[in-house]
Amino acid sequence: MDQLFITLTTGIANGAVYGLIGLGLVIIFRSTDVMNFAMASLSTLAIYVALSAYGAGAGIVVALVVAVAFGTLSGVVVREALIRPLGQGKLFAALVVTMGLSIIVEHLIGRYWGEQPRRFPQLIDGTISIGNSNLMLQDVATIVLAALAVSAIAYLFTRTPLGSAMRAVAESAETAEIMGINAHKVARTAWALGMALAVLGVFLYAPKTGVSPVILAPVLFRAFAGILLGGLTSMYGAVIGGLIIGVLDNLAAAYISASFRDTFVFCVAVLVLLIRPQGIFGRQTFERV
Repeated sequence: MDQLFITLTTGIANGAVYGLIGLGLVIIFRSTDVMNFAMASLSTLAIYVALSAYGAGAGIVVALVVAVAFGTLSGVVVREALIRPLGQGKLFAALVVTMGLSIIVEHLIGRYWGEQPRRFPQLIDGTISIGNSNLMLQDVATIVLAALAVSAIAYLFTRTPLGSAMRAVAESAETAEIMGINAHKVARTAWALGMALAVLGVFLYAPKTGVSPVILAPVLFRAFAGILLGGLTSMYGAVIGGLIIGVLDNLAAAYISASFRDTFVFCVAVLVLLIRPQGIFGRQTFERV
């Protein structure tokens, strides 16, 4: 029973990371219709910047602030310099741009910091003994900080004028413009928020795996699975879908086979999507033809 509790808690911690990244992806997608495939590489770059700051003597909390600030700034820069000039409706072009940017950033990271994995410091060291098992305090910190971040985003979207404007743009950018809402300002905010959430998630996850230029590829893959499972149009669905993926992944590794953990998880995800293609919390849409 102790081991099951540890497995579930660790799975929730991993799922919280997938949920943060998925939430960032959904916020950007709903506000700008762009799926940011460069999110993983830009987040990795932010983590390397934080690692350099930590190595220069900055504390781990300062390094976290540096990482989130760098990620926020990179989101705004990418939106204004690369995505906005494409114009409205250039979804495929934006997709290609973000994929190309991802490859470029990964190459730059490898050239400047090297290809070898590096150890990343924990936000909180130590463990808690539960029966005969130990729970890492880093996992507890991950769950708590992710919950605080999601709560802050929920408050922003439901209780503030900016959140109302972002929801209006997500529903219809054209109607929002008619109402006097600056869609470009909303888009900049969405990219900044999305990147900040992703960087926070990666910062909390990196101590488990270390960092390398391509370390986040499987994490992004699972985050995508989470938002598809929860519903591409639902921010709550992205978080809950990420948690489900994290827990299933850990349970499969502990009680089935570590070699087939992804196979099991994605089989479950595919079965759910076959029954409910829009995801658990997604809305079914209809088009008149």
